[in-house]
Amino acid sequence: MLSTPLTAPPASGVLYLHGFNSGYGSPKAVLMRAACAALALPCETPQLPHRPWAALQQAEALLQGLGERPLMVGSSMGGFLASCLAERHDLRAVLINPAVRPARLVSEWVGEAFVNEHTGERFTIETAHREELDALTPQRVTPERYLLLLGSADETLDPAYAFALYRGARTVLHPGGDHVFSALEAYLPAIMAHGGHGLPPERVSCRQG
Repeated sequence: MLSTPLTAPPASGVLYLHGFNSGYGSPKAVLMRAACAALALPCETPQLPHRPWAALQQAEALLQGLGERPLMVGSSMGGFLASCLAERHDLRAVLINPAVRPARLVSEWVGEAFVNEHTGERFTIETAHREELDALTPQRVTPERYLLLLGSADETLDPAYAFALYRGARTVLHPGGDHVFSALEAYLPAIMAHGGHGLPPERVSCRQG
């Protein structure tokens, strides 16, 4: 059962990294904070800059405050960054529809302007974004450290690429799941179990106050 905690020492905290042009207030970030609060587990869900290298540096700096064995969780481009940090620091990670060819993906957006709805920031994709992603891409990944949550109907990223790159990882293919992975709440126990923690679904509350 994916909701059964692993036998490895439990994660000392959780670092969630959002996807491209998303943010701290995204539904997935809210859910992760709620799940961690239910377990009294330290949690960081930072608002990341759009430049890949700056985003990775900010995320890496936050690891210091999450203990010796934080669990990485990342969605889409955040999944790519989570992989980078997991490989660098020998950490477990949960990847939600991760970007596995980010430099190639971003190359199609060079010159395109974006507005981040969470911050109001306006920016344009430059060749530097692609170059940074290419330089950051790990030479190899260790499948055993990962749990993949993939939507079979992801309209942005082909789940076959992630399945191939992380072949051997614990994998869930959610039937009909989209890129935002709207069913994430149902998988919170599996995410926390990958970090060595048991989380009954009824303990998660996303009420704001």
